[in-house]
Amino acid sequence: MKKLAVYLAIGLGVAGVNWVLEAKRDETGAIVSEGTIDAFRIRVGDCFNDEGISGDETQVTGVHGVPCAQPHDNEVYAVFDVDLGEFPEDGGMGEIAFDSCLQRFESFVGRDYFSSSLDIMTMYPSRESWHGQNDREVVCAVYDVSLSKLEGTVKGLAL
Repeated sequence: MKKLAVYLAIGLGVAGVNWVLEAKRDETGAIVSEGTIDAFRIRVGDCFNDEGISGDETQVTGVHGVPCAQPHDNEVYAVFDVDLGEFPEDGGMGEIAFDSCLQRFESFVGRDYFSSSLDIMTMYPSRESWHGQNDREVVCAVYDVSLSKLEGTVKGLAL
């Protein structure tokens, strides 16, 4: 019984820390206070900074979300699942993700990719998350090619 109480206390402590560090959203889903966003909870319209990306070189587990009114590095403009039977070989997932994000770019930004001052950042399933977590999600985000911070949404600004 004593061990159960210890495990319960540890579990509640971890949950409490995660809740405190988690980005807060309003009733519309917009981020209103900065914090961590789990990779599987990223939404269109979320803004985040590069330095808050957690995970390793092959797998992003979360980002540091901020209200879009604050200076930020990236803004999410599309989130979707890829519809493939098998995980593509030889970097194919990266190409599929980029091409799919490219198709969605102009309708969000209001300008075609090749004349825009914005570039595309993609997050997509790794082989491990594809097989181990049934991960099919691609996240498309924009950032300024000069690496200047964005302020506010870039939706429809034709940058």
